[in-house]
Amino acid sequence: MSRLLITHAHLLHPETGTRTDAGWIEVADGRIAATGTGRPPAPGEGVRVIDARGATVLPGLIDAHVHLLVTTLDLQAVASMTPGYLTVRALAEAGRMLRRGFTTVRDVGGADHGMARALDEGLVPGPRLIHGGKALSQTGGHGDLRPLGEDAPPCCDSRPNFARIADGVDAVRAAARDEFRKGAAHLKVLLSGGVASPHDEIAAVQYSEEEIRAAVEEAENHNRYVTVHAYHPRAVARALRAGVRCVEHGNLIDDETLALLVEKDAFLVPTLVAYEQTAKLGARSGLPESSRRKLAEVRDAGLSALERAHRAGANLVYGSDLLGPLHPAQLEEFRLRAEVQPAADVIRSATSTAARLLGMEGRLGTLAPGAHADLLLVDGDPLADLGVLTAPERHLKYVVKAGAVV
Repeated sequence: MSRLLITHAHLLHPETGTRTDAGWIEVADGRIAATGTGRPPAPGEGVRVIDARGATVLPGLIDAHVHLLVTTLDLQAVASMTPGYLTVRALAEAGRMLRRGFTTVRDVGGADHGMARALDEGLVPGPRLIHGGKALSQTGGHGDLRPLGEDAPPCCDSRPNFARIADGVDAVRAAARDEFRKGAAHLKVLLSGGVASPHDEIAAVQYSEEEIRAAVEEAENHNRYVTVHAYHPRAVARALRAGVRCVEHGNLIDDETLALLVEKDAFLVPTLVAYEQTAKLGARSGLPESSRRKLAEVRDAGLSALERAHRAGANLVYGSDLLGPLHPAQLEEFRLRAEVQPAADVIRSATSTAARLLGMEGRLGTLAPGAHADLLLVDGDPLADLGVLTAPERHLKYVVKAGAVV
């Protein structure tokens, strides 16, 4: 049994937004065994001891909106990449996410059971990977990236990709069952236009309520849930009425739809940093002019939507949605959210609230005994300054995943 004892640390408990006086945390066999303040227990034989010297221990971070497989914005280059090469590139990025402090990530389009297994077995370093397989898109929807001159049906569901096409209730049921067969922990359904998809509009509503309900029913049958890509309130409201558990983005959501989200106790995963970073790249991002126009539309509304959702008491979860060369900005979402939210709430979105979305409350995102020992040791107090989390090269001293020091 591996054991670890961290002493002379301030313990940050996200659930209450509090930071203790000097304390200690004991880890045994990958789990948190005990915590306390004051004098730590005497370490037994074989226990590794880390003297925090007044640093802060908090749960490892959770990013609930990543696309590990999208490691480049050059779609022409991707077309020539083999599945093996794509996977190696994705796992390399997963390792970099772990070193930024993300001990768990939820992939919402692309990652598969093989990648999750490789990470779980420690074949490569990286965070816990909660994957949803491929997202579902209608023909002509956000996940249908075929050029307009191509009439052939979409091909090759066996190839690594962000999404698959499913039209009609029966096809949606079959696709959902297939993704759950392959180990998906959730199902993502694309319900509105998107920035990266060149042929649809942000305000477009994709999929009928009957199709969404079919996806939700299949998810519930498998003890899973549905999350949806949606910007416009019409799409968000349709999803909530159909029983989805989570909404990604939601930049254009109105107050009436926010009230419905709160009433349903659903979750919202804003992804502000994706728009900021893509806008900085401008034309160099590879996005066509139509996509850059849509980017401006959702970027301008995103911070206001987050502020209103916070005031409404919505369940807010941390997400980045960065692609290709933008991944290094993954922690910058903290800085953006801090403009309209207290630090404690932003930290909670990347720990305890995110764990609740994943159905892992009490096991992730907490320092409670019995939880997975996914921990960060940082210089400074993140409750007083979120910059402590956004500059790991200066403040991040240790990352611990499942009790093992990375």
